Parts: sequence; C-alpha cells; structure tokens
Amino acid sequence: MKMTKIRNKRPHKTQTKGRVIPNGTRFGEAAASLAEIGRTFHTRGWVLGTSGNFSAVISREPLRLAITSTGLDKGSLAPEQFLEMDEAANVVRGDGWPSAEALLHLAIVRGADAGAVLHTHSVWSTVLSGSHAALGGIALEGYEMLKGLEGVRTHKHREWLPILENSQDMIELSEHVSKTLLESPGIHGFLLREHGLYTWGAGLQQAKRHVEILEFLMEVLVRSGAAQRG
Repeated sequence: MKMTKIRNKRPHKTQTKGRVIPNGTRFGEAAASLAEIGRTFHTRGWVLGTSGNFSAVISREPLRLAITSTGLDKGSLAPEQFLEMDEAANVVRGDGWPSAEALLHLAIVRGADAGAVLHTHSVWSTVLSGSHAALGGIALEGYEMLKGLEGVRTHKHREWLPILENSQDMIELSEHVSKTLLESPGIHGFLLREHGLYTWGAGLQQAKRHVEILEFLMEVLVRSGAAQRG
C-alpha cells in the first residue's frame, strides 16, 4: 500500500472507558506529552545533542505508536515533529523518519506489554554499561529509590539491569531485546553497551518515573564509586 493511501485513510478509533476516541486525538495528546518529557530530559542532561528517542502506544488494534523523528534536538522538541508508525515501523502520519531503533521500541511494546518506551543517553548509563559489560548487567539493590519502580515495595529489592551489546543491525538487536525480555520477566529496563538506557511503563507517566529512578541510581553508583567497589 502506498503511503499516500495510508495517510488519507479515516483515522482509526479506539474504545477507552466507554468513549470512542479518534486516533488522531490520541496521537496529538501523546506527541505533546512526549515533547514535554523530551525537553525535561534534555535539561537533566539525559538526551543531549540528538540522542534519545521516545514513543507511546496510541492504538493496540491495529498497533500504532507515536514516536520521535530522527535527528532532533530534544531541548526544543515540538509535538509536530512526532510521527505515527505501524507495527512494521512504517510511517503512517507525519514528515520524517523514525530512528533506526524504532524496531527496539516495537520489541519492547510487544515483549513487556509496554504503553510507552523512553530511551536516554546519560553520562551515567554510558559509563556503567561500558564498565559492567563483561558482567552482563548491573545490580541495583539496597536503595530506597527502588520503591519508585512499579511493583517494588522494599529497598531490599534487587533490580537487575541487563547490558546488551550494541549493534547497527537493528533486526538482530531487536531479536536480542525480545529474548532478554522473555528470559528476564519483571525487569524495568536494560542498557545498551556504551550507549544508554531503555525503560518503559504501562503509560507515559510510569515510564517517565522509571527513567528518573534508574538515572538517579546509576548516577549514585558512579559518583559514590559503589559500582567500582561492587
């Protein structure tokens, strides 16, 4: 099917809490929220330059995601810069191209039943994903902030952040992501080696909270030297 035909199709409608909401409305709301989150993350130093990408599910049947267009300064991110893509990472709304990592977003949405996926490139995640790559991951435990992760009720929780080898082959990498999610159910994120953090949530606010918690804990490990001692 040609792209022009897709764009001219009547917007898909989604049933939510007894109301039928046009897909275009959900796309606009998701794009605005994602843009605000991106600008906030930029001020924290988590998505400098053109790094990072963000997405939110706006429809399950058929699967549709609002996602950042590639090569954008996240400090000035605007809703109109977002794209709508389908289950095969084809753009069905908007101008531009999604990041090559769009396939990873789709793998996470399917493998973790996520409603939103956020990817950051902080100094802390870059350092730790490199220094702990040989261990296959890094453990976060004993910190009160862990209770900010969905389902965690005690600081004694041990959160495992797998570290995956980075690759430019996104099909292969997305398959590795799917395998990791299958083998490690219950994790809240993973790291790409010397690259950055991927985390997710049932919705955007939960995913945003997970970024804040995991970035905080990784910064603590680096600044305190606890990661080296461990």
